[in-house]
Amino acid sequence: MVIPGGSGELRRSLGLADAVVIGVGSMVGAGIFVALAPAARAAGSGLLVGLAVAAVVAYCNATSSARLAARYPTSGGTYVYGRERLGEFWGFLAGWGFVVGKTASCAAMALTVGVYVWPDHARVIGAVSVVALTAVNYRGIAKSATVTRMIVVFVAVVLTAVVTAALGSGALSSGSLAVESDATVGGVLQAAGLLFFAFAGYARIATLGEEVRDPKRTIPRAIGIALGLAFAVYSVVAVSLLLVLGADGLASSSAPLVDAVREVGTDLLVPVVVAGAAIAALGSLLSLILGVSRTMFAMARDHRLPHVLAAVHPRYGVPHRAEVSVGVVAVILVLTVDVREVIGFSSFGVLVYYAIANASAWTLTRAERRPPRIVPVVGIAGCLVLAATLPAASVLVGAGVLAVGALVHGVRAGQLRTGR
Repeated sequence: MVIPGGSGELRRSLGLADAVVIGVGSMVGAGIFVALAPAARAAGSGLLVGLAVAAVVAYCNATSSARLAARYPTSGGTYVYGRERLGEFWGFLAGWGFVVGKTASCAAMALTVGVYVWPDHARVIGAVSVVALTAVNYRGIAKSATVTRMIVVFVAVVLTAVVTAALGSGALSSGSLAVESDATVGGVLQAAGLLFFAFAGYARIATLGEEVRDPKRTIPRAIGIALGLAFAVYSVVAVSLLLVLGADGLASSSAPLVDAVREVGTDLLVPVVVAGAAIAALGSLLSLILGVSRTMFAMARDHRLPHVLAAVHPRYGVPHRAEVSVGVVAVILVLTVDVREVIGFSSFGVLVYYAIANASAWTLTRAERRPPRIVPVVGIAGCLVLAATLPAASVLVGAGVLAVGALVHGVRAGQLRTGR
């Protein structure tokens, strides 16, 4: 029963198609417009190898997360899995890293909208975007899924137009797909870590576990389908951009899809691609607010964050206070801090989050349908290696955020023990 103004259960209103759409909207969102260029700068001609490495690690993480989500179909994702399988500290650390890192990503996606829509007033547009999408989420998860479905369809049409224009032109260089001497192991791994920013969206399906119908069947299927679709889209788009721009051209581009359509002489598509990037950023922002607020809600319900955030709206059945809190913090960041360069930091936090998910999956028994042992082993190793090879600034900031989280957990645990 939902307790008005207090803690309670969220409403199960999402089916398989809704869950898949939310996952795909999270992965094939702004990441495909912003993540490929920095990955190409790191990997050079080894970009596709980095994409494959990121996909393998993502598959392991998705498999582990799916088994855990079926076992614990409640909001919170790896915060819940870590707490139940490894202990309170590891669960809190996962949730803390996710909430802090992804709230910064909310601001980054909002600024991306502003930069594309009205560059001279990017912060204002970004803030308005956060407020508008927080309002959409506030009205209920079903409305959020409907808006996300519309966004996914539009972005799919835009990407199809870009790929068709690129592959149908005569400005292709098949040699651009060859892996040359500029591709180093370190560069490929760093690119994989950056591209993981794009694949991490399937976490949104798990964090919405309390709002999915028949979660034991729906969540694993939705995660697998969404990841497969996202990998296919990223592969096709990456190949198209390499064929048109080459590795160097892609690496130096700030808007590679726009540059690609210009290169093949289809300038009429430029406004469409710009609109697609803005809409994709809105889709990512919408799903980020959903995921972060649900993790915050779960942590607040366990008194690991202020319990006032654990309220469920009596009419809409959503964690409205957590959603509003995420929106407020994101607006403040949009208006005060330049957070567009947060891909590395976000990837670091999410990779640690999934390392804890894989460690949690390792503890599942056969009766709990644990994945093959190799899956969490590769997942843990992959996450830690990719996190370590990210840009040094991202690693340092990410480690600092986790250290602050460990301190907060210690203080909060002490307060709970003394009854304060």
